[in-house]
Amino acid sequence: MQLPLQIHFHNLEPSDAVELNVRKHAARLERYCDKIISCRVTIEAPHKHHRKGNIYQVIVDVRTPGDESVVSHTNSQEHAHEDVYVAIRDAFEAVQRQLQDHLLRERGKVKSHVTPPHGEITELFPASDYGTITDSAGREVYFHRNSVINANFDSLDIGSEVRFAEESGDKGQQASTVHLIGKHHIVG
Repeated sequence: MQLPLQIHFHNLEPSDAVELNVRKHAARLERYCDKIISCRVTIEAPHKHHRKGNIYQVIVDVRTPGDESVVSHTNSQEHAHEDVYVAIRDAFEAVQRQLQDHLLRERGKVKSHVTPPHGEITELFPASDYGTITDSAGREVYFHRNSVINANFDSLDIGSEVRFAEESGDKGQQASTVHLIGKHHIVG
């Protein structure tokens, strides 16, 4: 960490044991991200006139180059947060997940959903058991009757939208599986 860890107590007396616990969790964050600039932690107890159990609120604000992860962890329904150490642990686990997500995005390792090849049927030859699909790039791809998965080959029409898996065949590219697209169209 470039700047020293800051720990603030609100509506409760500072505690060496709680501070040590926060420092332990903050040090663990640095294992996941070595670019942490600063970390501020606020531990807040409810006001003294609060009638039900003391649910602690823990706010963790971590800054890294180009990003800030802030977790305000409080849940009035979460009775486990009546224990300040559990509230601290949960807040740091949440900020750790945010840091990990940020690092994955930064490294370009976030899964992107690739649109499967799709197109429309442009030719059908039922007597010869094959047809052609013109994909979104304008290429023609051969498919055989046996490649049709979720429909009957004889019920296909020219202009029907399909998605397909493609492979190299003896005469060029061919669709190994062809799925008729129903109500849910693929957005490309």
